[in-house]
Amino acid sequence: MRNIKYWIWFTQAIGYCTCSAKQITSLYDSIEEFYLGGEQEWRLSGLFSNTEISKLSKTDLSVADEIITKCTKLGYDMITLDDSDYPQCLKAIDDPPAVLYVWGMLPDIDNRLSIAVIGTRRASRYGSSSSYQFAYNLASVGVTIVSGGALGVDCASHYGTLAADGVAICVLGCGINYDYLKENAKMRSDITSKGAVISEYPPDCEPLAFHFPQRNRIISALSDGILLIEASAKSGSLITVNLALEQDINKKIFALAGTNDPRFDGSNELIKDNVAALVTDYKDILNSYSDLYATTELEPSAMPDGEIIDVIPVKGSAPKKINNYDVNNLSEIPVHNHNVELSKDESTVYYAITAEPIHIDKISEITNLPVSKLLAVLTMLEIKGLIMCVQGRSYKLK
Repeated sequence: MRNIKYWIWFTQAIGYCTCSAKQITSLYDSIEEFYLGGEQEWRLSGLFSNTEISKLSKTDLSVADEIITKCTKLGYDMITLDDSDYPQCLKAIDDPPAVLYVWGMLPDIDNRLSIAVIGTRRASRYGSSSSYQFAYNLASVGVTIVSGGALGVDCASHYGTLAADGVAICVLGCGINYDYLKENAKMRSDITSKGAVISEYPPDCEPLAFHFPQRNRIISALSDGILLIEASAKSGSLITVNLALEQDINKKIFALAGTNDPRFDGSNELIKDNVAALVTDYKDILNSYSDLYATTELEPSAMPDGEIIDVIPVKGSAPKKINNYDVNNLSEIPVHNHNVELSKDESTVYYAITAEPIHIDKISEITNLPVSKLLAVLTMLEIKGLIMCVQGRSYKLK
């Protein structure tokens, strides 16, 4: 425990997502020894630039004491790279977090099957409901579900895990106590009853844009397999897949087969390139770990009839309540009709439109079609009864 303050001091000086933390453990008996060695020892290690050595010299140990006091007050545990209970699967990567801040109970991730469920924040109804169902079924038979706590697919997987009374790990790209996505505050709290909300960032650290790609390496490292639910060609979720393959070329990647909606272009491409195995049912995943599970004997508890998750509400919306979680009722939300014949432009525009009104300028931006051409396509979709125009030149599914 005495090493905690030195590791926190190190992260405050050097930062996060660095290979040097792991290298220190191979060169020194302890981080305390490294700290006490001072500037001369830091130079001799050959691990740091002059700028980094200057930061080490200028960072006072008291900054770590303040963070430890804050964590104690908030009830967060701190696990360091040299702790015996630090996950070995995370320690195995090149750039493991020097410190993990933990709210709740971090499961024995090295000795139980864990699957990361990832995908877009702007999930379709199909994507969100699939994420919920996969997580629910997998969690029901004892699989730990790992995700990132964001809107869309992440949330749906966490809600599905909670509904199954399963174990979830939520990996944040900010301090655990940071007021990130108020809509999910209860969800994060509920996760801690059997699982954990974790971060490599200390309390009060804000969610900066570059934190999320860094966070993804932790999600992939903690997981035996990655389930990609819904991802466009430029989705950040593909970063997690690439990181997983870099960490372990044999790590299993799964993807849900999508429609011709552009939101599935990335996941569909992984399937076509044989990077990801196509899955349609949770047992497809368990069959890949047949040495751990006899899938013919595993049946998850049944989900309540008519109660299933849909698109998690965006900021400021007022969702309905089902099973005490913020979810929407699928039966009341219009969806894309995949049994209609559309031209290329019509298909592109149609799948850019959702159940929520979207302005014509935004549609033009998404589809790369000029408004002059877009108007004609929108008119045809209206004639076919697929969309409707609402106030302010906005359109939504009919």
